[in-house]
Amino acid sequence: MIPPVIDTAWLQEHGKWVVLADVRWYLDGRSGLDAYAAGHLPGAVFVDLDRWLAAPAEPTLGRHPLPTPEVFAEGMALLGIADDDVVVAYDDQGGVIAARLVWMLRSTGHEAALLDGGIDAYAGPLETVVPVRERAEFSVRPWPDDRLASIDEASGPGEASNAADSGNSVGAAAPVVLDARDADRYRGDVEPVDPRAGHIPGALNLPCRENLDETGRFLAIESLRERFAAAGVDRSTDVISYCGSGVTACHNLIALEHAGFGIGRLYPGSWSQYSSTDEREAAVCDAPA
Repeated sequence: MIPPVIDTAWLQEHGKWVVLADVRWYLDGRSGLDAYAAGHLPGAVFVDLDRWLAAPAEPTLGRHPLPTPEVFAEGMALLGIADDDVVVAYDDQGGVIAARLVWMLRSTGHEAALLDGGIDAYAGPLETVVPVRERAEFSVRPWPDDRLASIDEASGPGEASNAADSGNSVGAAAPVVLDARDADRYRGDVEPVDPRAGHIPGALNLPCRENLDETGRFLAIESLRERFAAAGVDRSTDVISYCGSGVTACHNLIALEHAGFGIGRLYPGSWSQYSSTDEREAAVCDAPA
């Protein structure tokens, strides 16, 4: 499988064999499609996050639940993406949105990567022509259980340790739960979209946008490793990533793999689901409760 992150040099060398996917989306309500129409990488298709990469929002599932495998497959097929295609996805935010598509594809065994630096890393002229691609064959594949975490697994980081200490789960270690949102949302200073402010008790804040340097490209591998190591992650750690709605959390999972730590798990409902469940405690502080 290709690496989870590729650069423009790789794209220039292999571009004729890849499908470019523009996955721009904005929390403030701006139109990703309008941004795509104003200029996109040559040949890129627009992937509508709300239509093909998420199911309709509902409090019990979150703002961006995973779509059914059937919906995802239909979306890819309509866009002309086939099972054996290599997909390179980008956005204009360092990949924090496009990572959702890359994670979904890689998790189901497809070749996919993020373009490091996104649209801003591309030196050539953009185009406004919408490519016409024939419908492709894209198989329906279930979301693999080993790539997902439930609300109970994400909200009980201490319970696994207690179980191990009591002998109920020999050798089990508590997962490291990472919150990919910006620090002010993690602390509970602000909450622009979800029912309650704060974070899951025990979760550590690792803002996904801090995986990037000032140019919007990923930090050097060693710097990424230091970030994850500081959060208690090593190559044997069970990592669960969440964010507001399960989209930008995928960026931490891509960064984790890019840094050589292996495969983590996504909590799809993320804070939008958790904060809608009144009986679950919300922590409001700088550090894990």
